[in-house]
Amino acid sequence: MTRSPAQTTRLLTFGALLVLIATYFAPIWWVSLTAPNYPPEAFPDGIRIHFHFNGVFNGCKGAAIKKDEIFQGDLGDSRETEMRGETQKQQLDCVHEMNTINHYVGMYPIDAGAPVERGLSRYFFGFFAAMLVAFAFPARKTQVVVLAAGFAAVAAWMGGEMLAAGRMDALLDHYRTAAGAYFNEPATIARWTDNLELALKATMAGLVAAMLIVLVGVWVSRPFSLLLALVPALLPIFFVIDYAGWLWFFGHNLHPWGAFTVKPFMPTVFGEGKVAQFSTYSYPYIGYGLLLLASGLLAPAILLRRKAMREGTDAG
Repeated sequence: MTRSPAQTTRLLTFGALLVLIATYFAPIWWVSLTAPNYPPEAFPDGIRIHFHFNGVFNGCKGAAIKKDEIFQGDLGDSRETEMRGETQKQQLDCVHEMNTINHYVGMYPIDAGAPVERGLSRYFFGFFAAMLVAFAFPARKTQVVVLAAGFAAVAAWMGGEMLAAGRMDALLDHYRTAAGAYFNEPATIARWTDNLELALKATMAGLVAAMLIVLVGVWVSRPFSLLLALVPALLPIFFVIDYAGWLWFFGHNLHPWGAFTVKPFMPTVFGEGKVAQFSTYSYPYIGYGLLLLASGLLAPAILLRRKAMREGTDAG
């Protein structure tokens, strides 16, 4: 059975949507530090963390620790004893460990990075999901109805969780606690937290404004509807830009609390680098591959829809 271009576009779009949903729950990027005091036989992956859209998580599977066990041989009166080394697995919180390492050179704790993006990521994904569902249908009226319903649901979800249910307060408390664990200046932390609250509210308002712009844009301009798929398709680029920007922030905003003084630097975005005695590794992970897959599915869908628009067969 031969599918029509419209059916193929819809299939590709919904496939990309499913992949995008899976991406939200997968690690996007990983970073690891190795040093002589973290021997590879004990820490085969070094001090490793995983970046997700909604947070930073421990990437250490378990450190191999040598433990000596004393046992007695059955040799009569000599009571001979023997030392036997056994390897055990001991879980290490590598997010905490990396924060400690970064603290030595005056870096902010990891939770200081991208707090708005991480805190609101679920609503941005809801925004993208509504756009992709609308894009799957070629008729303009259908797109507008789907967008209106989807955007209203996302706005209600965001407002209900962040404001009514107190999720914003929980995010601010987490940020305040994480920053205070390494930076004992309450007045400064309070200012940072106030700025974060303002940024969260401004971004929420900006997201609602973006919803209105997209809704009106699709209503008044048929070609505008291509952005419904193009914007989610560009997520791999947006992520790398945001990730690199925050790395620059961390490397160029060092503080004098560090035990070691290093010059401002740009941490490694992709590949291997060196900072003091540490070797750094930074590479994409499973989630980024899923992002690329979603983009790969959306690219032909966009081209098919664009061709249909030019030929006047898009039922728009």
